[in-house]
Amino acid sequence: MTSCRVIGLLSGTSMDGVDVAVAELRLIDETIDLLPLGHTEMPFPTALRNALLAALPPRECTAEELCRLDTEVGQAFASAARGALTGIAGGTADFVASLGQTLYHWVEGERALGTLQIGQPAWIAEATGLPVVADVRARDIAAGGHGAPLASVLDRLWLRELADEDVVAGLNLGGIANITVVTPDAPARAFDTGPGNALLDAAARLISNGAWQQDVDGDLAAQGSCREDLLKVLLADPYYAADPPKSTGKEHFHTGYLRDALAEVPWVSGPDLLATLVELTATTVAEACRGHGVTRVVASGGGLRNPTLMKALARLLAPTTLMASDELGLPGEAKEAYLTALIGFLTWSGIPASVPSATGARGARLLGSITPGGTALRLPEPGTTTVARLRLTQPEINRR
Repeated sequence: MTSCRVIGLLSGTSMDGVDVAVAELRLIDETIDLLPLGHTEMPFPTALRNALLAALPPRECTAEELCRLDTEVGQAFASAARGALTGIAGGTADFVASLGQTLYHWVEGERALGTLQIGQPAWIAEATGLPVVADVRARDIAAGGHGAPLASVLDRLWLRELADEDVVAGLNLGGIANITVVTPDAPARAFDTGPGNALLDAAARLISNGAWQQDVDGDLAAQGSCREDLLKVLLADPYYAADPPKSTGKEHFHTGYLRDALAEVPWVSGPDLLATLVELTATTVAEACRGHGVTRVVASGGGLRNPTLMKALARLLAPTTLMASDELGLPGEAKEAYLTALIGFLTWSGIPASVPSATGARGARLLGSITPGGTALRLPEPGTTTVARLRLTQPEINRR
């Protein structure tokens, strides 16, 4: 039996800050028990978030700026990890797993050619004294996969029992939305469906001249109406018709992309723009689920905090059941941080974590690189090379 206490860290495509979760994980035969110990979020300083947004394509980013961002994000992650170590983990953890901050995801045609996550793990190791598993996407891409969505690693194990009764989709509503489709008799399929909050946030900044970072609670979108002419332009994007495996990011769905779409239709008010983008996200998610025969959707991510988006999703998914991951014991706002801890645990245990049927890789691979902590690196002897299921052992007990 392998047992570890792991701190999971990431910053999603919305670039709000560092999501942190602490989990106790045990491997018994082919089952992982995951005990969620607590989670929190540490917002990025405003200057750092603005610098990250300014570095995204189609803008240019110099080597100097990239070095500064890699360092400053690493330091922010280090501060978050140190806080979680003392405040949630009780001063004891075996290692940290970091998904970093994606700055560029290089996709041409049907292939992912590279990916860049920043947040230098040496700062985390120095701040905590713990080893750090990081840079977990690149190996899957080197093996011919997309390196995303990694939520399939958790969803295929966690939702397995639900799939005995339903075709289940694990849905993550981050900056980019993705689903994992789990069935009892076929390998898991997973892919990015398109924008989640990315264009909504871009639109909020656009109509406010940068004063707003988002449409809080979807209030402005609720005041508008979907512009069918603009929605038609947006849905014509070839990405939606492409077959999985596929992945995308803010290098595709950004403010310039939105401006180009708006140029093709008459003037659109701010509320109508946001209402149309809510409909875009809900439509593309619902069509992706419908195309795979999904009968139950388990949702997580920042999009859960947007009631206007959730109402649109429920309407377009009906009669498919829509529920939050919280109803199954996994906090929706922390799911990806717990996913990061799981990926780190699999790597630490010598178990391939990637899902080839989801990413398109040639085979399952051990993911990531390990930065040593304050002492010599000692990895456990692998007890198995396969894992069949994941059980949540009880609800988390600490929310900061």
